[in-house]
Amino acid sequence: MPKNILNRRLSRPLEKFSALNKQHKIAIAGVSTLGAAAIALSAVPGGATTVAGGTPAVAAKPVAAEQSQTRDLHDTLSSPLTSDKVKLDAVKAKQKAAAAAAKQHAADAAKKKAAAERKAAESRSAKKAADRSAKRPQMETVSAKTYKNNLDGWIRQSLDIMHAKGIPGSYHGLHKNIMRESSGNPRAINGWDINAINGIPSKGLLQVIPPTFSTYHVKGTSNDIYDPVANITAAANYAAHRYGSIDNVNSAY
Repeated sequence: MPKNILNRRLSRPLEKFSALNKQHKIAIAGVSTLGAAAIALSAVPGGATTVAGGTPAVAAKPVAAEQSQTRDLHDTLSSPLTSDKVKLDAVKAKQKAAAAAAKQHAADAAKKKAAAERKAAESRSAKKAADRSAKRPQMETVSAKTYKNNLDGWIRQSLDIMHAKGIPGSYHGLHKNIMRESSGNPRAINGWDINAINGIPSKGLLQVIPPTFSTYHVKGTSNDIYDPVANITAAANYAAHRYGSIDNVNSAY
């Protein structure tokens, strides 16, 4: 057999083998692809399917699904933390409000206490003032008393002075002795009795000699022996020392 024929015969099986090898490679590649698809299917959601004929189906929008899963995972992880933060913020807010309320309450209490202390101090001050006022005798306002410029007015004014000085005597006792001694003339003078003879005549309403007037003069009255009030008061003072009262004098004294 010619060499070329032999070579052709030998080359055909090799070509078949080569062709077979290509088919095998395709088949092996297909199996590998199916295996990868199967692995991929095990990772995708249960709703994914395969295409008829054994070709694996690709999940729709894998990026969007992955992002959705990421958001769900993030929400799942962050939701408790967010809730705890909200609770913590609420607790802090309540604590802050309670602290502010306590501070305000303390301020109000301090104001009330200060007001009560002021009121108590004012009450004590008013009580002390009232006590001092009660202890201090009330001074009566006495208007200046006026007297008539006549015998009645002179007697009454003398009586007020006599009572203030503790000199006894009455209106009647003064009046009767005045009328006997001078008839009510404040300028009367005795020029005939023993006193006149001795150079010291009796003068005035109650006919008082100058030495007696000087000795029994009542402070606060005039130093003029002819002054009606001064004359009456000095004579009544003399009569009180010698007779006990002007009321006991019924004659020259």
